[in-house]
Amino acid sequence: MIPVLYLLLLLCISSPPIAQASTTSTKSKNVCSGHRVDVALSSAAWLPLNHRHGPCSPFPSSEKIPSTSDVLRRDRLRVNSIWRGLSGRSSAVAKRGDDDATVPTTLGTSLNTLEYVVTVGLGTPAVNQTLHVDTGSDVSWVQCRRCPVPTACHRQNDPLFDPAKSSTYSPVPCGSAACRNLGSDLDANGCSGSGRRRDCKFVVTYGDGSNTNGTYSADKLTLNSAAHAVDGFRFGCSHAAQQFGADRAAGLLGLGGGKPSLVSQTKEEAFSYCLPPSASYSGFLTLGAPPRSGFAVTPMYRRSDVGDTYYFVHLQAIVVAGRRLRIPTTAFAAGAVMDSGTVVTRLPPAAYRALRAAFRKEMRAYPRAPPPSQIFDTCYNLTNSGDDVKVPSVALVFDRGATVELDRSGIILNGCLAFASNGDEASFGIIGNVQQRTFEVLYDIGGGAVGFRPGAC
Repeated sequence: MIPVLYLLLLLCISSPPIAQASTTSTKSKNVCSGHRVDVALSSAAWLPLNHRHGPCSPFPSSEKIPSTSDVLRRDRLRVNSIWRGLSGRSSAVAKRGDDDATVPTTLGTSLNTLEYVVTVGLGTPAVNQTLHVDTGSDVSWVQCRRCPVPTACHRQNDPLFDPAKSSTYSPVPCGSAACRNLGSDLDANGCSGSGRRRDCKFVVTYGDGSNTNGTYSADKLTLNSAAHAVDGFRFGCSHAAQQFGADRAAGLLGLGGGKPSLVSQTKEEAFSYCLPPSASYSGFLTLGAPPRSGFAVTPMYRRSDVGDTYYFVHLQAIVVAGRRLRIPTTAFAAGAVMDSGTVVTRLPPAAYRALRAAFRKEMRAYPRAPPPSQIFDTCYNLTNSGDDVKVPSVALVFDRGATVELDRSGIILNGCLAFASNGDEASFGIIGNVQQRTFEVLYDIGGGAVGFRPGAC
């Protein structure tokens, strides 16, 4: 049964030209405080979204919480995988040796780097499945029956989805447009079997070597009620999911821009989410475009040369403590990917150096500390400072002047400046999920825009 949504106080927000987040503590409580504010939406296709670790997680509290260094190590794997994929070095198809099928491969990012989950209903009657959400993936999938645990599949919190018990389940036919959309090679469309019954197969291989494969399928996807469902939703019914470690999710919900993604399968052509300031609060995921009132809006760019999965924006400037940094606009020429799965925002070296210098100047009253990872180089010992740490404001200025003033939880992470250099002036940046915290981030694919509404969760 899908969780009932309880509405709290309505937060009325005007339409400021600047998306300015309210200040929140950078510390996480040991109890789940739920939603800090209500969500004013035109769409009722609304799902609670929670961090996979911490008090609000749907997974057992006994699950081991990874260290900061481990999270950042996995984050680097994800970023490197995105860069490789956008550089065109990933393979479009892969051969399987155990049968005669040629299986289309999506080279994704590490599932272990994903931090946020939602619970949906799959099949008829609907069965709860808790899934990672990822704007960097197109193919959604769940582990299905005939997937022995732990030899073929990892242990999950929800029961394995059983296609035989769903009256609306069907495998996607071989040769169908949906099957062909899995791969660019029309002769390698994932067909297997013989005779009239040839089903479509899928395989997803992630940047850290983890992988999943099975039958590409269709069934009813239920969001928060039967009135908000996607009939014939296409997803991978996995019969093997390898090297996912201690992950307890049932699979993944792909929110990328490619044809297999959830968004491309619906009429809304838009979705939004709000990532909470810490694991002690809940956020949300919605399908459909809310009114743009209260959003700072910037154009969304798509790059046909690297595929349709990723959503691009253009940074123009960075403002620290009210002062615009002296960064040449050419530093941002490559654009930046909006990504829900990358933790720390990556900036071109010139932009990062300017931000780091300004941040260090404003934080000079606090003692420096050794970084927990090579990703960070600007960390402080804030042990005795409590919530009185005076963190300088940081704002990201996007194309057409859309100015996003970050929440404090989006500036500093475990005492460190939560940004990093991408190491290459010519490479694109990545807007990570730490900087997106507390904003409703709108992906309006039909309208060609990305929006930021502050104080949304």
